Formats: sequence, C-alpha cells, structure tokens
Amino acid sequence: MQEKGEEAMEMEMKDELGSTVERLAAAAGLLEQAVERLAQRQSDFALDAEASIGRIVAMVERQREAELEEKLAAAEAQIAELKAAAAHSVPAEVTHGRKTLPASMVNLLAKQGVTVDAMEAGAVDAALVSLSIEQRIAVKSQLMQAGLLG
Repeated sequence: MQEKGEEAMEMEMKDELGSTVERLAAAAGLLEQAVERLAQRQSDFALDAEASIGRIVAMVERQREAELEEKLAAAEAQIAELKAAAAHSVPAEVTHGRKTLPASMVNLLAKQGVTVDAMEAGAVDAALVSLSIEQRIAVKSQLMQAGLLG
C-alpha cells in the first residue's frame, strides 16, 4: 500500500513538474515575443530619429542657403551701385589706363591755369613754356601714362 501511495505521489510530482515546465516554456515564448517587439520598437525609433534629423538638417541648410542668397543679392546690388557711381564720376576721356596724376603734377598744372579735367594739348604746351625741355618731357610723359594726353 505504501508503494501505491508513493507511486501516486511520484505521478503527482511528475504532473506538477510537467505543468511547471509547460508554464516556463510559455513564459519563455512570451519573453521572446516581448524582446522581438522591443527590438522592432527600437529599430522604428532609430528610423524615426534618423528621418527627423534629416529633416532638421535639410531645414537648417535651406535657411543657410536663403541667408547666403540674400547676402549675395545685397553684395551684387552694392557692386552695381558702386559701378554706376564710378561710371558717373569718371569723365569719358579718362576711362582707359592710369587715371591719376601725382599731386605735384596737378599743382604744377594748376599754377599754369590748366585743370586736369579740361586738358588740351595746346593748353599744356602753353603752360609748360616756362619749363626746361627735360621737365616738359617728364610732365607730358606722366600725362600720357595717366591717359590724360593722347
């Protein structure tokens, strides 16, 4: 009789052990599913974050490009204004070659009654009469280099 009781107990323990193993296997399966879902969520999150970063970078680049285009347009407008102002301030005869004379040359010509903006060959010759030949040649040479005398 005691053997029957031990066998029944042993059977009962085996049944409980089998039931426990089944529950553990089911729990392991649920854990695997949970891990898969977490991995998928992490992957989705990484993709979303990457897409968000890409949008932010694109927006910043567009803003920077717009700023640079505005600065370029302003610089081009300023260059155009400066060119227009320069074209109006320089006489047509003085648009090629060197356009300046040394201050001493301008003063010398002014003492003789010749202004740089209204220079004619006859006026220059008349103004330089009091100078030596070498000085006349030097003055005319500088005027020709400056493009003020043809």
